[in-house]
Amino acid sequence: MFDWLIKLMPYENKLLVVFLVSLIVLLAAVLIYFMATTLILPLLEKIAKRSKTKLDDELIKNKIFTKLFKVIPFLFIYYAVNVIPYIDESIKSSLKKITVIAIIVLALRLIFAFIAIVNSIYTEFGYSKGRPIKGYLQLLKIFLTIIAGICIISLMLDQSPTGLLTGIGGLTAVLLLIFKDTILSLVASIQISSNKMLQVGDWIEMPAFGADGDVIDIALHTVKVQNWDKTLVTIPTSKLVDSSFKNWRGMTESGGRRIKRSINIDVNTIRFLTEDEVAKFTNLELLKDYMIAKKEDLEKENTNKEGFNKRMLTNIGTFRAYTANYLKAHPKIHDNMTFIVRQLEPTSEGLPLQIYVFVNDIAWANYEGIQSDIFDHLFSIIPEFGLRVFQKASGNDFMQLNKS
Repeated sequence: MFDWLIKLMPYENKLLVVFLVSLIVLLAAVLIYFMATTLILPLLEKIAKRSKTKLDDELIKNKIFTKLFKVIPFLFIYYAVNVIPYIDESIKSSLKKITVIAIIVLALRLIFAFIAIVNSIYTEFGYSKGRPIKGYLQLLKIFLTIIAGICIISLMLDQSPTGLLTGIGGLTAVLLLIFKDTILSLVASIQISSNKMLQVGDWIEMPAFGADGDVIDIALHTVKVQNWDKTLVTIPTSKLVDSSFKNWRGMTESGGRRIKRSINIDVNTIRFLTEDEVAKFTNLELLKDYMIAKKEDLEKENTNKEGFNKRMLTNIGTFRAYTANYLKAHPKIHDNMTFIVRQLEPTSEGLPLQIYVFVNDIAWANYEGIQSDIFDHLFSIIPEFGLRVFQKASGNDFMQLNKS
């Protein structure tokens, strides 16, 4: 077929002919892939974007066509090996085996992408929440990986897959015993990866292993965590599946960090507001709208009522409203996350006024500074409402009592 190459040579050089023909085959394979990805792929993507079906979008998202086009050049090489002259059949057989192994690996990736599409489309149905199939699909992926591995090994050893399975079956018990930890770690790694439980850069807490910091490395057998005090902790990969741990990635991705803290108010200082205090707070910018609205409501409800039958404003309720308005006006409080200022059940240490909000800066140092500034202000303004923060008596309090 390539006799014309020999005629172009000043003398017959078989090695040079083999090299040139092999180079032509490789260039042709590259050209096929290049044409498929530059001409056909953009056309398919345009068609998919115009379509309104979910399937087309998933095909593009999971790069199905790109993975498919990677298989075609190897198929071409598999058949083109036969036309290379002057090489031994055993070499051709070896080259074909290499291409078949590559095709198996690429085909496996293609099948995995289709499995991901099946799961994605299935989750769109309402009943998928109660009947998830992700676990079954993961089991299918493991099974297909084992089958592909057996096929590759049988090709490399030039044996039938049946004979290989028979030989491995007799060693199964020994292999399981020897590679027990590796198998457990491998299964754990697959679960962690497929479920996106952990990735490098995540902040995790796992008190059982003294871990509280960032994940800096994920290996087959261990996960390495750098704690905030710069110490390093290694956790067996399988333990991350067997035991529970806290991953702060959700907080990082949400863009908000929670403040959940209470101020304990001395219940002996809770009372109704005086008229002077009502006037004072009405002139306060953060309480102006609240006080006007409350006074209008009370005037309507208190018609023809006298004494304690009337509804009256309290200093604790007014302070709670002030706290809520102060936080709403704060530039560092997240607008689109949970926002609650509430009273908890009174205890022997007073009435807890809980603040449950999110800061829009997730950096640890910045978050702590914002939280401290907020409570600095609230603790300082509490006496203006006639309230007192509860604090247990100390030795100094008893000394002052004895002096009096």
